[in-house]
Amino acid sequence: IEIGPKILEDSADYDTRANLMWAASMALNGLIGAGVPQDWSTHLIGHELTALYGIDHARTLAIVLPSNLQVRRQEKREKLLQYATRVWQIVEGDEEQRIDAAIARTRTFFEQLGLPTRLSDYQLGATDIEIIITQLESHNLTQLGEHKNVSLEISRQILETSL
Repeated sequence: IEIGPKILEDSADYDTRANLMWAASMALNGLIGAGVPQDWSTHLIGHELTALYGIDHARTLAIVLPSNLQVRRQEKREKLLQYATRVWQIVEGDEEQRIDAAIARTRTFFEQLGLPTRLSDYQLGATDIEIIITQLESHNLTQLGEHKNVSLEISRQILETSL
């Protein structure tokens, strides 16, 4: 949240770029996830978008994450409330309002960085969802998430919410 806009403003700033690379390394090297359940459903659905439509991975995450959080908001309720407070400093409103605000701010942040957050932004529609679901199934990606409870039907709901 701090580094993204700075990179867009001055992509030649070495220190800002170094901080972005460090943050990305920490996010993906497994260290911060050691010993805790990890949900890679957004990434795995995103990989299929990349494979099928050539949309780069960061863009697929911007499409899938807000919808994934929306569809799975009840099971992720406590983490979403924590996210709202710790990441976005959202403390006003009831729990549902704070969750709504956190998801909305996530989507807005991606869009402010120039990352479209809807499948329709890439000229993809409902017929493409069936193709994506077929790909997930053919790659045996039928039980995603930290609890293996993101079925093909839930993946379909996530993609439909991403339209």
